[in-house]
Amino acid sequence: MAVSDVPVDLGRDEAREAAARELADPAYVSDDPNPLERALDWVLDRLGELFAGAGGVSGITAVTVLVVVAVVIVVVVRLRTGRTTRSRRASGEVFGSAVRTAAEHRAAAERAAAEGELAEAVRERFRAVVRELEQRGVLDARAGRTVDEVAAEAGRALPDLAGDLRSAAVQFDDVWYGGRPATGEGYRRLVSVDDRVRG
Repeated sequence: MAVSDVPVDLGRDEAREAAARELADPAYVSDDPNPLERALDWVLDRLGELFAGAGGVSGITAVTVLVVVAVVIVVVVRLRTGRTTRSRRASGEVFGSAVRTAAEHRAAAERAAAEGELAEAVRERFRAVVRELEQRGVLDARAGRTVDEVAAEAGRALPDLAGDLRSAAVQFDDVWYGGRPATGEGYRRLVSVDDRVRG
């Protein structure tokens, strides 16, 4: 548009529309703070008002308030991530997509243990226990069963083994979903549970 095409006399409505069109340009919006920045600014403004309203707040008081706020934030974050980890652990399935017999899971566990892969040995031995319970009719064969469900259902059917089954489930959970290292002693306890289930 040539300079001569620009109207010199703009009415109130025309000027408002022209300004609205200009300000709608994305170049003006890109520097707006995001919601997180606005929330942080709001919190900092409230803290500033708190300190200003308290008159002569000492440096120690200000630091104490900031430390308390930081501790609360850390606690909330830890509780939230802990809850997420627990729910992820509780939903962990026992079996993958492959279908094996209890004997095949036992053999895989022994191979893994011999190679020093104790986490895999724990997983395969627990799978052997579950498959054995299914083959014996103690548990119905069901896809998607969690370790907690195995321990609860099998423990009701075999009350003498309920504690052992619960310990085995906790060990499986801790190693595979809790990130704890598997140990030789833990694996031997699992072998003992498996032997008792077979006996």
